[in-house]
Amino acid sequence: MKVLVVGASGFVGGQLIRRLAADGIPLRAAVHRNRADLPARIDIAENVDLEGSFDWTSAIAGCDTVVHLGARVHVMRESSANALEAYRRVNVDGTLSLARQAAAAGVRRFVFLSSVKVCGEFTARNAPFVETTTPRPQDPYGVSKLEAELGLLELGRTSGMQVVVLRPPLIYGPGVRANFLSMMRWLRRGVPLPLGSIDNRRSMIGVGNMVDLICTCLRHPAAAGEVFMASDGEDLSTPELLKRLAAVLDTKARLLPIPAGLLEGVAALAGQRALVQRLCLSLCVDSRKARKMLDWQPPFSVDEELQRTARAFLGSR
Repeated sequence: MKVLVVGASGFVGGQLIRRLAADGIPLRAAVHRNRADLPARIDIAENVDLEGSFDWTSAIAGCDTVVHLGARVHVMRESSANALEAYRRVNVDGTLSLARQAAAAGVRRFVFLSSVKVCGEFTARNAPFVETTTPRPQDPYGVSKLEAELGLLELGRTSGMQVVVLRPPLIYGPGVRANFLSMMRWLRRGVPLPLGSIDNRRSMIGVGNMVDLICTCLRHPAAAGEVFMASDGEDLSTPELLKRLAAVLDTKARLLPIPAGLLEGVAALAGQRALVQRLCLSLCVDSRKARKMLDWQPPFSVDEELQRTARAFLGSR
């Protein structure tokens, strides 16, 4: 087996190529521009383009497995005049172009990192998303990921290439950015956070667990043609996450008991409704299918993944 990792310089990709290299699995890292953090002596395909017109022939040559992590990522404030088309060019057209070329080249298995956002933004507390949940994406990113999933699974049925789709929620770990990084900065600065009254549940997956699940899907016969939810298996409320994160950061979470309704109202006036909803509402996934069908167990607990995240954050300071 030789694995082509597309998006190898990204958050998950960097961890994955290190794991594959440590396991002695031959690989090629496909990167657009940034290769500064890649391990030495890695086979690299440079200057790849994730839009649909790119010729992947040389990058795919000699590889029988592809892990596609590259994407136009979700952003809180989308500035593109036609956001859906911008997402489609990369996440749909680019993904399907890569997959078609991979199938034509004889690639055996294609593992695609999708997103829980294909199902929606929030769940009822005791009604997690599962693989059979009717998809209801709420933004252009989620729509584009769903369209890519559907196209890939159809290509798998017609070409014989084994497609595997993974739907993670928030992925955290060393080097995490966006809202998770902001939370760590707030905690270290001792900022009082008006989140003490939030009673929700959120699923997450540490990057170490995410990489382990990807590696399982590279080999396991039962993964072929399947869609899997991915999570650590322990859902946390926002206050509980902040307290546990504060503990590994050697600080204390200063949580103010502001009612959630009041908090959302103020956030709406300030133009931060989407951010506050992500902190206040529930989004849970049930990852039992992967555990049962693939005999997979997350190798790291939530606390272990939080400790690794915190050590990297503190070291970067």
